[in-house]
Amino acid sequence: MSISVNTNTISIAAQRHASKAAASLETTMRRLSSGLRINSARDDAAGLAISERMTSLVRGSQQASRNTNDSISLLQTAEGALSSITSNLQRIRELAVQAVNGSYSATDRAALQGEVSQLALEIERTAGSASFNGKQLFNQSRDSVVGDAAQLAVLDGLQGAGGWLENSERMIRDLFGISGDGAAISIELTTFTDGAGGTAARVVSSVGGSGYGTNLRMQIDMADFTPANLPNGGSGPFFNDRIIAHEMVHAVMARSTNFGNLANNPNATWLLEGAAEFIHGADERLASDIAAAGGGAAGRAAVVAAVGDGFSGSSLDYSGGYAATRYLHEQLKQAGGTGLKDLMQYMSQNPAATLDDAFANATNGLYASNADFLSDFAVNGAAYVATLDLGNADTGAIGGLDADGGAIRTATSVVSNGATAGSTDVLSGFAESFEQVAVAASAQNSLIFQVGANMGDTVAVGLGAVNLSALGLDDHDVVNEAARVIRQVDRALDHITAERGNAAAQLNRFERIVDGLQEQTQSASAARGRLQDANFAIETTEMTRAQIIQQSSTAIVAQANGLPSMVLALLRL
Repeated sequence: MSISVNTNTISIAAQRHASKAAASLETTMRRLSSGLRINSARDDAAGLAISERMTSLVRGSQQASRNTNDSISLLQTAEGALSSITSNLQRIRELAVQAVNGSYSATDRAALQGEVSQLALEIERTAGSASFNGKQLFNQSRDSVVGDAAQLAVLDGLQGAGGWLENSERMIRDLFGISGDGAAISIELTTFTDGAGGTAARVVSSVGGSGYGTNLRMQIDMADFTPANLPNGGSGPFFNDRIIAHEMVHAVMARSTNFGNLANNPNATWLLEGAAEFIHGADERLASDIAAAGGGAAGRAAVVAAVGDGFSGSSLDYSGGYAATRYLHEQLKQAGGTGLKDLMQYMSQNPAATLDDAFANATNGLYASNADFLSDFAVNGAAYVATLDLGNADTGAIGGLDADGGAIRTATSVVSNGATAGSTDVLSGFAESFEQVAVAASAQNSLIFQVGANMGDTVAVGLGAVNLSALGLDDHDVVNEAARVIRQVDRALDHITAERGNAAAQLNRFERIVDGLQEQTQSASAARGRLQDANFAIETTEMTRAQIIQQSSTAIVAQANGLPSMVLALLRL
C-alpha cells in the first residue's frame, strides 16, 4: 500500500459507503413512514405502472358498485310502481267479476264503474309520474303493448266476452237442428282481405265431389271488422256478430251435410247462402235490394228472378236466397212440419243425401226435388215477399216474430251478447284454434347503467309503457261489457307480471354484480398491496442494517482521515 497525502483513497471509499448507507436509510425510513414500498417511480418503475392500473381498477370498481346500488334503488322504485298498478288491476278485475253477476242492477253496476274509473285514473297517474331522481321511469308511448287493439277486440267478440261464435253455434243447433262433428277449424284475422266493403268474412274448406268439407278456416277481414264496437260489432244494419252467425252456418253445414254435393251444385247455392242469412234475418238487405231494383212489384220480381239466374255473389243474389229460404220454411210449416229444420236435420242424419234427396224425403211430399221447389218459388215467390213486413224492428230471423211468431229479434239482439263457455274453447261442435295476435316490440325507456370499472362495462335496462292505452284499457266499461273487461285486465296483468319479472331479474342480476364488484375490489386491492405496500418486517431490518453501516462507515471515515498524519513520522526521521 502506498502512502499518499493528496489522495486518501481509504477515506474516499469509507465516505462512499457511508453515503450509500445514508441513501438506503433514507429510502427505508420513507417507506416506513408512508407505509408504501413504491413512493416514486425510481423505487420501481414497472411496479408503479402496474399499481396505478390496479388503483384505477379498485377505484373504478368502487364507483361502479355505488352506481349499481343506485340502479338497484331505481329498479326497486319501478317495481314498486308496477306493484301498485298490479293491485289496481286486480281490484278492477274483482269489480268486473262482480258486475257480471246477474243479481246487480244497472244502478249497482254504475256504482262499480265509478270505482273502476278511479282505479284506472290511478294507473294512468302512476304510469306517468313514477320517477327516480327526477328521471321518468316508464315510456309514455300510447301504443298497445298487449297486441293490436282492433284484433283483440274482435277476439273478445268471438270468444267468451262477446259470445259471437258460441251463440251462433247454439242458434244453428236449436233452430236448424244441426251441429259440427268436432272437426278442427282455425279462426284467422290476418290471412284474408279484399278491403273495406267487400267480403267481411268467409269460411273456406277443401271440398270434394261429395262428403264433408275439410281443412276448415274462418277468415275475417279486419278491414270490415274495425272498429269492433262491441258487444255487437261494427255498425248497423249488418253487425259483425250477424256476419259471424252467417259464416257459422257454412261451417256447421260443411261438417254435417253432404257439403261437397251442395257446394258443387250451382242450383243449391241459394240454400247455402239463404240459410246463412235466415239464421240472423236479412229483412234490411231484402228491402234495400227491392228498392234498388225498382221497388214494388218490379223489385220483388228481380229478387225472385235472382234465385234462378245462378249465384254471382251480388247482394240481390243473397236477398233472393234469403227470400227463397223463408218461403221454404213457411211452406214446410204449413205442410205440417217444423220448417227448414226438417230439411237440415234430414241432410245431417243422412250425410250422403243430396239436396234432391232431402226435398223428396223431408218435405212431407210437398216437393219432389230442388227443381220442383224452385219452380214453385218462381211462380209464387214475389207474392210471398209482398206479404213480408220489412220495415218493423224484427230482422226476419228464424225463430223470431216475423218468421215464427217468437220474440222480436232486432239487429242488435238477434245474436245474444256474452257467453257461458270458456274464454277460448267456445265451440262444442268444433275444435277451434285462434290466430295469435302479434305483439309488436314496445317503445322502451332505455337506461344504461355503468356497472364496471372500464368503458363498455354497462347493462341496459328497458322500461316500457304501462299507461291505460298501452295496456289496452282505455275502454273499461263494466256496466255493459264486464266480461270483456275481465279479459282486458287479464292481458294487462300478463304484461305487468312480465315487466315485474323482468325488473326482479334485473334486480337479482345487479345484486350479483355488486357482489362481483366487491370481490373484484378485494382481489385488486390485495394485488396492488403486494406491489405497493411496504413490508415492515423487511424494512425495519433494512433500517437497522443501514443505521449500523452508517455508524460504522462514519467511524471508519474518521480513522481514514487520520492516516495522512503518518507521513509526518517519515519527515521527522
